[in-house]
Amino acid sequence: MNPDYKEIRPYTDQEASRALKRVADAPELSAVSAFLYGPGPEKEAALRDVMRSLDTIDEFQAKVMAGVIRSILHKTSSSLEVSGLEYVEDGRKHVLMSNHRDIILDPAIMQLIFFEHKVSTTEIAVGDNLIANSFIEDVFRSNRMIKVVRGGNPREKYMASALLSSYMRDNISSGRCSVWIAQKGGRSKDGRDITSQGVLKMLDMSGEKDFVQNFLEISILPFAISYQYEPCDFLKAREVYITRRGEYVKRPGEDTHSILTGVTQEKGGIAFHFCPALTEADIASCAAKGKNDRMKALAAMIDDRICSSYRLWDTNFIAYDLLEGSSGNAGSYTEEARQAFVLRMEKGLSSIVEKDPDIDRSELREIFLAIYANPILSAREHPVAGKESSCPV
Repeated sequence: MNPDYKEIRPYTDQEASRALKRVADAPELSAVSAFLYGPGPEKEAALRDVMRSLDTIDEFQAKVMAGVIRSILHKTSSSLEVSGLEYVEDGRKHVLMSNHRDIILDPAIMQLIFFEHKVSTTEIAVGDNLIANSFIEDVFRSNRMIKVVRGGNPREKYMASALLSSYMRDNISSGRCSVWIAQKGGRSKDGRDITSQGVLKMLDMSGEKDFVQNFLEISILPFAISYQYEPCDFLKAREVYITRRGEYVKRPGEDTHSILTGVTQEKGGIAFHFCPALTEADIASCAAKGKNDRMKALAAMIDDRICSSYRLWDTNFIAYDLLEGSSGNAGSYTEEARQAFVLRMEKGLSSIVEKDPDIDRSELREIFLAIYANPILSAREHPVAGKESSCPV
């Protein structure tokens, strides 16, 4: 393997064994243990003992991470729907590309799904901005995380993208493992799931053949993730509000706060729908658009798969009707659910406005509702060819 990959690749088993022993001794593990297993020195000591005993990444995922994610789902969700897994179990390795709604849970739940269905877990591409300290880096890189370098000058960013592209292609073309990456460089803040052409250009950087063969070699397999209650929905609404008025500058520790909020917030139902991988004919149809439009066409094709497969919840239809001032989708939710959604929304908006009275509450409310309503619009705008949208509006 290229020695240049060392700074971005996940840990080896030997490196992970040493890292997990550091985690076992870290003070941060106390809070993790208390959330997952409840307070008590015996529970914390037991977790530290388990961490010290681990020698491989597979052991870490099986003995710790699978239980951690199950515990989070048990505490914060009501159901997990999975469909299309047969497309992943086709014997190939893929670039698994999804929409992105939660920093940690999107790839973590995917890994749990694969673990429980005896599908090889993947490596996951995560921005280095989320690695706030050595504790998080040790946990992430022991859990098959690829570090995506986002900082630096233009030349440094280019070199980092080229290295990431080469590493991902090596993983897939060698049959070593699949890789998860979000469809764009960050979570959707407004409920719109749009594939970044920049991500596709990064993937193409390492290709040595033509457009069709370069993308066929890495086998992009799109999938859709949806949550009944959007992780960090109030934080996202505030960010969109501020961004409308200028650049949004993250506060120190904000990414860590978003991680914790997403993990601990009630999510209701969760759905993962895996789509077929893009075929040679699919990619060729994009290549036929011409050099200036083929990336745009490829991004639109991925959007079609993700947006049309997105599981729409009662919260989406409630928000759509509230935004439109109508009851056109009343058949898709109960009055009790609508009242509960409104009560939760008004309470959350009040909390934001109390801290910052200059915020226009009505505009903030519109932004919040749009986060939930926009997937309905996306489903209508991106039907898969030959398939009508499941959206009734």
